[in-house]
Amino acid sequence: MQGSDGGSDVRKHTKPSGGEQAQVIAMRAALARKIAARTAAEADNRTEIPELSLYRRSEPSPCNSATYEPSLVVFVQGKKRIDLGGTTYLCDDSNFLLTSIDLPVVSQVIGATPEAPILGLILRLEMAMVREILSQEEFHFSEAAFDARGMALGTTTIELVDACSRLVNLLNTPEDIPFLSRLVEREIIYRLLRSPQGQHLRAIATLGEQSHRTAKVVSWLRMNFAKPLRVEELAAMAQMGVSTLHHHFRSLTAMSPLQYQKQLRLHVARERMLADGMDAASAAFEVGYESASQFNREYSRFFGQPPMRDIKSRRQEIGAATRQ
Repeated sequence: MQGSDGGSDVRKHTKPSGGEQAQVIAMRAALARKIAARTAAEADNRTEIPELSLYRRSEPSPCNSATYEPSLVVFVQGKKRIDLGGTTYLCDDSNFLLTSIDLPVVSQVIGATPEAPILGLILRLEMAMVREILSQEEFHFSEAAFDARGMALGTTTIELVDACSRLVNLLNTPEDIPFLSRLVEREIIYRLLRSPQGQHLRAIATLGEQSHRTAKVVSWLRMNFAKPLRVEELAAMAQMGVSTLHHHFRSLTAMSPLQYQKQLRLHVARERMLADGMDAASAAFEVGYESASQFNREYSRFFGQPPMRDIKSRRQEIGAATRQ
């Protein structure tokens, strides 16, 4: 996996102190029990709340590729490592991970056992709701626009864990979900916006901000990764010069537009081969490569081994996990 500890920017966190720390630890443990009771399957378990999934893994995993959409992940047990363009985020039971745009990552569960699985909740964030909350009179921020990374790691607070617990509790009363879930989700977004990590969400959601205009380019690439990349057209889309777009794009995603497109292509090709049984050449051409040999070289460099050997290994790992 890219971004080893020796060359990466490892994002760490500070823990609350004293009585507050004891309280939040107890609240996280209670939330972990609720999540464990609802996650028999080793997967992202969808719930009756459309934006909410509950997460469980019972053993360390190999490096997995994925695209994280705008979301909040609250970890309440276990440890996970997430690599974004050479930056490594180490997540444990005191963390939340905030993602404000679509980002291709490589993740790995590094702390989980059948007795103490990794547990967490995933809440998909609706940017329209974020913007609506920011439009309220109470939200006026004087800081200037800045280069916000599209992913941030924070320390869970009593208020955030409490709101997340109440959201999970709604699963016990499905009749309340249509009305109350949206209220609790708004509170969670409010807590995020008020946190030190809120600037990452505000910069993407605020119309006219350079981060917002750069995010439009990210969104276009996410939907059109198989098309040829013309940086001049992307810069015009963002109403920036080419060098300015490169600067803001790298600040936001930890990679250049070309690297972002390449990683998206490799992630999608891997998924096609793994899920659909597609051969390497067909997967390469489907995601936009014109040369199968170039695809093989870049795939091997990114994932550590040639495509079909990697897919064979992944299937064996998935099969072993299924049999357990």
